[in-house]
Amino acid sequence: EQRSCCPVPPEREAKSKALKAKKAMKGKSVTQRNKLDYYAIIKFSLTTDSAMKKIENNIIIFIVDIKDYKHKIKQAVKKLYDTDVARSNQMTLTKRRSMATEYDALNVANKIGIF
Repeated sequence: EQRSCCPVPPEREAKSKALKAKKAMKGKSVTQRNKLDYYAIIKFSLTTDSAMKKIENNIIIFIVDIKDYKHKIKQAVKKLYDTDVARSNQMTLTKRRSMATEYDALNVANKIGIF
């Protein structure tokens, strides 16, 4: 009896491989939409006493989604509030992330309705 270099898988394994390949092909044909739009990225602005004091120093603090990156958050701030972000810091809290922006914070706070 001659042994081949690649043994043939049993019928059960062949069927499961075919099903996995079919499932993998199914999801690839449709483009996925972005689940985090600008309104989902920035949840709200922080209005505590310490956050209000930072507005005087041109720093505004937003609570943002924990899954997003810095450049996405900067784009969302630019799009929603029509302002540029000079510098941003991120601090990860439990189940949320806050971001501070530095650029004309008093005007942005007036647009949001903090003051």
